[in-house]
Amino acid sequence: MTTNSANARFFALIPCAGQGSRAGATLAKQYQVIAGQPMVLHTLAAFSTVTRLTRTLVVVAPGEQFFDQVPEQSFDVAGCGGASRADSVRNGLEALVKSGAGTLDWVLVHDAARCLVTAAQIKQLIDACEHDEVGGLLAHKLPDTLKREAGGRVAATLDRSDKWLAQTPQMFRIGTLMRALEAAGGAVTDESSAIEALGLAPKLVPGSAQNFKVTYPEDFALAEAILLDRGRAG
Repeated sequence: MTTNSANARFFALIPCAGQGSRAGATLAKQYQVIAGQPMVLHTLAAFSTVTRLTRTLVVVAPGEQFFDQVPEQSFDVAGCGGASRADSVRNGLEALVKSGAGTLDWVLVHDAARCLVTAAQIKQLIDACEHDEVGGLLAHKLPDTLKREAGGRVAATLDRSDKWLAQTPQMFRIGTLMRALEAAGGAVTDESSAIEALGLAPKLVPGSAQNFKVTYPEDFALAEAILLDRGRAG
């Protein structure tokens, strides 16, 4: 399908096929319960309220049946997850195109385990990037002193003034991202890296320290505390 860039639509893609080995649990971390429901459902709840999104597609491992038990879904599920995150994203993009998305449409790729993202942050990214030539990503300016390590000891203190922590969503044209991932292979850990390898410079859109990726066991308690606090405030 051909899409005029001025009329480009917005799609969300949530890779959800990882096993989360660093979280120290046998159940994939995105399915572990935090603040009353599986982590990924908190993530999807934020996307469900962003009305500018045409469709949200969750990419799971082949044969994954978790979402069969989820009623009233505001998203679609594709069992085309790959061996790496990049493979899952690339397969998900192909699924979007096969179902009618255009190469000039935008896709917002978001980690399933960033369950603290808010609808406001997603909208902020869309507003900041929809007229940009490249696209961009949510990111958080590094607040701490940065050290380089050698053999378990400090080798140097690095200038942090131009350092950012990459977050998601990351928003790019579907066709450009497909081309970038195809060229980069499965080793890249985020979409921006693949886009950068094409010689392009994604836009940095200030995010939030709370939009962290739940990765280690201690992250679960912090994420739950934030979600419970939001629930009380709401």
